[in-house]
Amino acid sequence: MSIAFHELYAVPDAFGHLHTAGRTDAWILSDAAALHAVEPAALARFRDAYLSRLAVEIHKPGPRKGVMPGVRPLLEVLDKRHDVFLALLTGNYEGAARIKLEYFDLWRYFQCGAFGDETHDRNSLLSVALSEVRKCGTAVANAADVVVIGDTPLDVACAASGGARSIAVATGSHSEDELREAGADVVLQDLGDTSRVLHALQLQLAG
Repeated sequence: MSIAFHELYAVPDAFGHLHTAGRTDAWILSDAAALHAVEPAALARFRDAYLSRLAVEIHKPGPRKGVMPGVRPLLEVLDKRHDVFLALLTGNYEGAARIKLEYFDLWRYFQCGAFGDETHDRNSLLSVALSEVRKCGTAVANAADVVVIGDTPLDVACAASGGARSIAVATGSHSEDELREAGADVVLQDLGDTSRVLHALQLQLAG
């Protein structure tokens, strides 16, 4: 995002002083534009420039690049169950989420979701995700049937605002204590213990 912003608007490290964890990409871009006096009309070019750059940068090494502990085994287990539906709820642009997850061969686990292309309101994405899940033909009665798994207080708030449960994972920039203080229903250090995660999801481990 920083490279694309620099190329388009000649502002280096435009996001360096912004809090970005858990926010939507549209929200982050809006904050950067306000901070650096970039006219809103000029932002129309940003998403395509960013996605083009991301498609190149994703293949380069990075200090935090990788799949967090337990994510792939957990998705494998959940994908095989008939009592679970996997969907994405992310602040990423849909195109950015796809680039990132396809690189790690994770995109295939998710049939649909809600993304941060337009909205600044992260909490509004839960109702969007529910609507998309229903379009896939899955009977989700209400948000109480949903568990949001995330690593920021904003993920916890998104779940709480819509009446869903939350599992917060301290693999990001927030500690277990911070996630508990945010009101998460369950806090885990990571997703490495699949049986523990299934218990937190109130699911039985298949025999």
